[in-house]
Order: sequence, then structure tokens, then C-alpha cells
Amino acid sequence: MDVLTLDQLPDAARLLAAGQMVAVPTSRWYMLCARAADPAATNAISRAKQRPSTKPLLLLLDSPATAEALFDLSNDARLLVDGLWPGDLALRLPWKPGIETIAVTGSPALVGCPDGYLGRLVALVGEPLAAAVCSISTPAAGETDHPALSAAQVTAFDRVTGAGIAAVVDGGICPHGRHMTIVDCPAGTAARLEREGTVHARAVEAALTPAGESHVG
Repeated sequence: MDVLTLDQLPDAARLLAAGQMVAVPTSRWYMLCARAADPAATNAISRAKQRPSTKPLLLLLDSPATAEALFDLSNDARLLVDGLWPGDLALRLPWKPGIETIAVTGSPALVGCPDGYLGRLVALVGEPLAAAVCSISTPAAGETDHPALSAAQVTAFDRVTGAGIAAVVDGGICPHGRHMTIVDCPAGTAARLEREGTVHARAVEAALTPAGESHVG
């Protein structure tokens, strides 16, 4: 497994385009990424994590415009996109009718538009990526199987699991060690906070209700 510097993001993008799996730092932890449209690459993520292939992966987009093109965005979804993307917020979104869905991300899909180095990488690749935390999934995970917070921990994960990660982009130590916040955004109905993470519930509420009136279910 190659260890890349942050200046070598274009090299990571080329590896992804070639069907490889790459680990990328975020403020939360390192994420395993692959081209969403490449079944062999996305299956490699699931195998590495000992994750059931039926459990969808996170879909990462380069911009809100791409979300608008692929998904049926409710009014609430647009408010959240406008207020909190790019960032650590994931939205559960229904696909637009007639759009060819990406099976590995499920329907509705869990969709993010990341900031930082991961966001830059998605833009460099020029197409959606599938991603998951660099760790063994439950129920296979043991008490000491934690998400990777450093490039050294990614290396250890790759060695122990035989994951076959092509490269890790070394961004130092990820400080937050928490999940993304998830908001369910069905078409035509109010958004619902599904899980609070690095984006506070009050930030979600503020994005949905600029005047300060309580909104989130």
C-alpha cells in the first residue's frame, strides 16, 4: 500500500479511476473509497470491512448540482443542501424517476457532499464515489476494532484484513472520531433527523428553519 501526501491527491484520483480502493482522511476518520459505478471496487470495500454486500455504502457527490440531477429533492432537502453542504451531513434521498440507480448505495441512497480533502478528491475523480469507514463492520468487529484515525492505523487495518488498499492519503490524525449526521429526506414530506453526529441537531434545525421555529421531527 502506497502512502501519499496531501499534495498527491491527483495520484489518488488516478488510482480510483483505475478501479482501486483508496483510504482518505476526514475530520472524523479515514474513509475507504472507490468508484461508485465499479462493482468490483465497491465489493472490495465490503469484503475488507467484512460487511454484508446487501448493506449500502455512502454515496459521495462533488456538488449540490449533482444531487439535484440524480435525486428527488424535497424543499427540506434543498434547505439542508444550501445550508450545510459541503460538510459532514448525509442525506437519505430518493432517486429521481427514470435515473439509473447505483445498486451499491441502495434506494433511497445515503448521500454526502464532503468538504476538505475528500471533497477535493471527489471533484478530481469527476464522478460519484462509494465510501465507508476504514474499520471492520459490526457484528464482525471485536472490542478493539475501531475506525482508523491515522494513516498508520489504516496500514494496520490493511495488513490484518488483507484489504488490498492501493493507497492511503496521509492527512495526519483525524480528531473527531464520530459518525456523520444523517437526515432522512423523503420526497414531499418533512425531513427527519435519523442520527446526530458531527453536525449538531440544532444546526440541522437552523438550516431548516431560518426564523428559528422548531421543525425537525
